[in-house]
Formats: sequence, structure tokens, C-alpha cells
Amino acid sequence: MGKLQSKFRRRSDLYKTSRGEEADNTDSQVIQYEPAHKGSINTVTALSPDLCVSGGSDQAVVVYDWRGGRLCQSFQGHNREVTKVLGFPGSTWIFSASRDKTVLMWDLNQGDEPIQEFCGHELVVNGLAVGPAGRKLCTGSRDNSMCLWDIESGECEHRSNISRNLVTHVCWVPGSFSIAQTSEDKTIRVWDSRTWQVANTFPAKQYIQTHCDISSNGHYLLSSSNGFGGQGCEATLWDLRQPGCKVVEYRGHLQTTACCVFLPSANDTTLVASSSHDNTVKVWDQNTAACLGTLSLDGAGPLVSLAPCDGTNLLCASFNTGLHQLQLGQGTGQGSGSGSAGMEVREVARF
Repeated sequence: MGKLQSKFRRRSDLYKTSRGEEADNTDSQVIQYEPAHKGSINTVTALSPDLCVSGGSDQAVVVYDWRGGRLCQSFQGHNREVTKVLGFPGSTWIFSASRDKTVLMWDLNQGDEPIQEFCGHELVVNGLAVGPAGRKLCTGSRDNSMCLWDIESGECEHRSNISRNLVTHVCWVPGSFSIAQTSEDKTIRVWDSRTWQVANTFPAKQYIQTHCDISSNGHYLLSSSNGFGGQGCEATLWDLRQPGCKVVEYRGHLQTTACCVFLPSANDTTLVASSSHDNTVKVWDQNTAACLGTLSLDGAGPLVSLAPCDGTNLLCASFNTGLHQLQLGQGTGQGSGSGSAGMEVREVARF
């Protein structure tokens, strides 16, 4: 597509709307909004305090006002399902990856057409990460390759192939030159974006690593595992300052843990959340690995993506029942760990 078609600009408060109507299910008091997608949803991320972006099997990239319950914009450009979406903080940029082997870049202020296209992968793209300065894009694919792109020109500057490195997710470590990626070969790799070489390889886990997230201070990495019948299915906390150093594991899911994220600190307790193919979302004490709360979304199917919005709101993408807005609060019971205070996790809306 060539030279980038828009200038970097700050996001304004684009969309305002009122709350929707409550669903008929008065017992749960879950608000039902206009659905964001027509099929399963593969990925969701927060864009601002009010907006999220998601992608799924309908090939659409959807911007949604989750507080107001209104679909704001739907981008159509991929010809196969969308696998990952990503926003760049402080801008109106959105990146989307797809099974059509491409990554498209959109701007909320530049109409319905992509402003940049990144082509070169040979299989589905599963990983997206933007450098802290907003000039470089990292992508990872099931074709065993990791690529570094210049966002302005759309040109691929570096490409590296590692046998069996079927990339599942990519994260840029905040404020650094490091990029972390998970893989179907059960390995976590940390790349140096300056040399485009693997700087560290973590000890292989027993199962496929499905997802990763980096703490805001850049010190810790979370990864999640494939599994079944309670075997595998864990999330793991690693110390990036001591490569390969496993801190704790979060165990309790019964099927593949598809996503794991750090939650914004609301008090003195640092929290992480995980979602699974077993229809549950769990919230954990980051340091003790105690499970503080569990929510089961019966009938939702695999819960494949989480997006923290603030200290109390968490969005969850599902295969069967769309996007779910969850709220976190102090519970009256106890968590599963010794001496751990319970936490209430409840669904308040779906769309």
C-alpha cells in the first residue's frame, strides 16, 4: 500500500451514547446490547476508557462503546477471520491480523479504508505488537516467522524463521527493545528488536503456550497453556529480569487457558486474570497464585480473549455469546488460597 496515509494524532472523545436496555433476565440483571459481531469473537482489546476494538469470524474489525452500549464503527477489509487486534496508546490507530495472512492498519479518523497494509507472511498471523515510539510493528505467524516492519512505509525490515516456531502471541516489553512471543513449540522467546535475534529462550513448558502479557513495569511476563482435563491449562508468571525464572503457576482451569492478563492495580493487591475453554474467567493474586474469584459463563463456549479497561471492568470475548463486560469487586467469601480474601466477578452486560 506504500507510504502511510495519515498523520499521528491524539484521540479525542469520539463517541458518546446512553446506556441500553436491560435484558429480560432480571435474575442476573445482565444488560443486552446490540451485538458487535455476527459470529465467534477471537480477540478484544481496550482503546480508551470507553472504547474497545474486536475481531472475529465475520472478518470485521469493530469499534464499540462498551460503556454506552453502541457500535461505533465496523471496518471491512480482511477476507478471512480476524485473529488479533491492537491499538496504539494515545493515538487513533488500530492494527488487525487475519487468517488471510495480512495485517491491516486503520485510523478512526480516516474513514473505512485501511491506511496501511503489511503483506509477506505465508500463513495466519497470530501476533501483533507496536514499538513504544509507534514507528515499528512486530508480527508473528504460524509460518514460523517473526517480522519487523516500518509502519510509515509498510516495508518489512527484518524477518527471521525458526523451525517449529508457530507463533501464538507477541508482546512488546514496555519502554524497551525487547519483544516476547509464545509458540506452539511450547517455548517462550524474547527477541532484541535492534539485532532481530533471540536474546533469551525460556525452558519449554509441557503444553503449547497460547498467549502472553507483560506487566506495565516490564518486569514480569505471563503465559498461558493449552491442555485438557486439568492437565496443563495453567498460567505461569515469569521474571523477565531473570530469564527463564518461573515465579508461580496459576492452576484451576480444566481446559485450555486461552488468555492471561495483568489487571490494573486497584489497591495493594496485584491481580491477574485468565480465561479458558472451560467457560470460566478466574482472578488470581499475582504473588501468591491464590484464586480470588471465578465466573462461569455457561453456554459461552471457549473464552479466548480478555481486555482490562480499568481497575474494575474487564471485557471477555467468547465463541458463542459475543463480548461480555465483567465487573470486579470485593466479595464476601474467601478465595481458594490460605487466608486469601474473596473477590466477586460478575457479568453486567453483553454485546
